Amino acid sequence: MVEHNVLNPSGEPGIYGVVKLKNLAVGVLPIDRDGSTYLVGQYRFPGEYYSWELPEGGGAMDQEPVVSAKRELLEETGLVAAQWSKFITMDLSNAISDERAIGFLAWDLEQHPPEPESDERIVIRRVAFKDALDMAMTGEIRCVFTQAMLFKAVLMVKNGDLPDALARRLGN
Repeated sequence: MVEHNVLNPSGEPGIYGVVKLKNLAVGVLPIDRDGSTYLVGQYRFPGEYYSWELPEGGGAMDQEPVVSAKRELLEETGLVAAQWSKFITMDLSNAISDERAIGFLAWDLEQHPPEPESDERIVIRRVAFKDALDMAMTGEIRCVFTQAMLFKAVLMVKNGDLPDALARRLGN
């Protein structure tokens, strides 16, 4: 954390703390031929709860984000995608951190064995895209990055912003 001496909007002195992160957040919305997607479940220590999320992780700032996204998808699910499209950029908590997140759609998937990191205990769940949306709507999926990727994909289908074949998969 970096602390800054500042003047607040009323002109009074104060301290503003900013959490500086060394990695970029990357996330992947993998879409299978039948419109299913893949969620990963893991315990999230800061919130003390079990979380269902799309594959996500950190990427080096000096590396193309898609390279990190491909690594995370393989590590967490064992999936390799032939097609990739960057579709969302977010600031995850811009009031307290500089964390930036980039999300990708991935399709034309091929299954390989997952390669989780030694400190990860991940459960993989293949679900219909609609079911993942329902989980986000009911609060079963609480991860804001996952929610944003799911909801943006729906809007992109509605607005005709995706290739037709991919849009049809998500529309099921």
